[in-house]
Amino acid sequence: MILKALYDYYQRKANDPDSGIAPEGFSREKIPFLIRLNSDGNFIDIEKTFDEDGKIGAKFLVPAAVSRTAGIRSNLLWDKAEYSLGIPDGLKLADLEKKAKKEPQKYTEETISKEIDSLKNKAIARHQNFIEKIKKSNVAGNSDIELVLKFLANNPVKQIDEKMGKDDSWTSIKNDNPNISFVIQGSDVPVCSLFQKELSNSKIASESDDAGTCLITGEKSPIARIHPMLKNVIGAQSSGAAIVSFNNPSFTSFKKKQNFNAPISESATFAYTTALNMLLDKKSRNKMRVGDMTTVFWSEKSTPLEDIFSALWSLPAKDNPDADIEAVRKLYSSINTGVFIQDSNTRFYLLGLSPNAARIAIRYWQIGTVDDVSQKIKQHFDDLEIVKPNKDNGRCALMPMLGSIVRKLDDLPPNLCGDVVKAVLQGTPYPQSLLQMILRRIRTDFSAYPSDERMRAALLKAFLNRKQRFSKTSDKEITVSLDKNNTNPGYLLGRLFATFEYLQEKAQPGINATIKDRYYGAASSTPCTVFSQLFKLKNHHLAKLDNAGLKVYFEKIIGEITDGIPSNGLPAHLNLDDQTRFAIGYYHQRQDFFKSKEEK
Repeated sequence: MILKALYDYYQRKANDPDSGIAPEGFSREKIPFLIRLNSDGNFIDIEKTFDEDGKIGAKFLVPAAVSRTAGIRSNLLWDKAEYSLGIPDGLKLADLEKKAKKEPQKYTEETISKEIDSLKNKAIARHQNFIEKIKKSNVAGNSDIELVLKFLANNPVKQIDEKMGKDDSWTSIKNDNPNISFVIQGSDVPVCSLFQKELSNSKIASESDDAGTCLITGEKSPIARIHPMLKNVIGAQSSGAAIVSFNNPSFTSFKKKQNFNAPISESATFAYTTALNMLLDKKSRNKMRVGDMTTVFWSEKSTPLEDIFSALWSLPAKDNPDADIEAVRKLYSSINTGVFIQDSNTRFYLLGLSPNAARIAIRYWQIGTVDDVSQKIKQHFDDLEIVKPNKDNGRCALMPMLGSIVRKLDDLPPNLCGDVVKAVLQGTPYPQSLLQMILRRIRTDFSAYPSDERMRAALLKAFLNRKQRFSKTSDKEITVSLDKNNTNPGYLLGRLFATFEYLQEKAQPGINATIKDRYYGAASSTPCTVFSQLFKLKNHHLAKLDNAGLKVYFEKIIGEITDGIPSNGLPAHLNLDDQTRFAIGYYHQRQDFFKSKEEK
């Protein structure tokens, strides 16, 4: 189902001339350097290419990259310098030099000499394969291609060495083994990007002799033996990893080799991998990071939800710090004005990926409709809504919210983010581990920013309300702001504790540490052990107040709260849910103290 959805997404993008997705048989690859040749096929210069951000390595539409695991397989008209020019891999040479310094007894001069000779021989064989592939292609015979072949046959490395010497670009090519292609004088387009029509008509000869029924299309066609690598999954190998891969006998069955165990045609393989690589691209707007998981999303057709979805979860970009606030505003207005009604039955997909050695693990897969997903997300933000301090900007995306309960985002448990996303999109209760982390953080971090306090209280409110809605208990729903009708002991004690603290601040202006720093943990879990002491401190603080009206004000509030506490006394212990209500009651009461008369 996942591969079929990605295959359909490729068809959608392929039918859109503005999508920029590569047609079948092609891919967009980063080529940092171009070798410029004159009309006689002789070397002129090395040109650097730059992308839109001014970084070296522009992407070009080129014949599709081959999958390389073992053996020699070159790309057509572009490749690493080892293939395109026959230069030994500079990165491996540097690695060999490091090993020789670290283990001089193991890497003797003779051993190093053999290793270097081996790398040179590999480069020669790969370069020859590169030339042979050009000669066998259906663009051979073209005048530009003949100039490239003439250059490659006339000792290309010697030509460049004589002219460039120790030039930075040439040194970088020899040291880093980057992708190389060629450009002819008078043209700005590399030869690897010139022959799209000719190569599209030939469909590029199949590398598989085995035909079978494709699991995606249901048609009988050549089956892909190896699938192209998927890149930009956080934590995965930089060279790429695979979703479908059978590289050990223990993974195979019925004596089938490699990906013939999951028969997918070469055409369908190209489509789903190209679509997923487009979604995973560094500049993709259909990608977000949720904890250690890379998440991509898309819909059957273009919808407004696709445009705002990422901002609802991810950390805001530096150039647009209010992206999540604006996205939530658009979400609510779209639902309320009926914009999403026309897309209500359009399918919406969410795919969570995590690295797993040379493979990619599917952590999360969700299919819904645009309307259903929008309503579920709206419910999530309804649950999070809580009174906020005056200077709070209202940050509400998931990752900033979860960031408020840890010192840094890397401290979040690996599965927590994915579990929260799953709960949001399925409308189920949030994971219990979220509640425990928040309560633990509140007890240890008393100097939090006001926005952090608001986000933690919002998460606690959302947790309780969602749990109550799902379990259909008789517990009172937590309101957005102070609820004087809530008689839950935990909520009342939280309000009372906030009142005692505010009284202390009024009685001792400028105090460095309040009762929260000393008593909060015990007051929220075993209230009977500390509240008797807090009542004594309350009398002491009231006596210090010079303003008689202020004394009456505090005595009235304390009286209102204590009237709701059960007559059999303070509870000996508060369970986790009531500890949560204690934290919310504390937050609600604190915010109510700072409201203006008009707001109240």
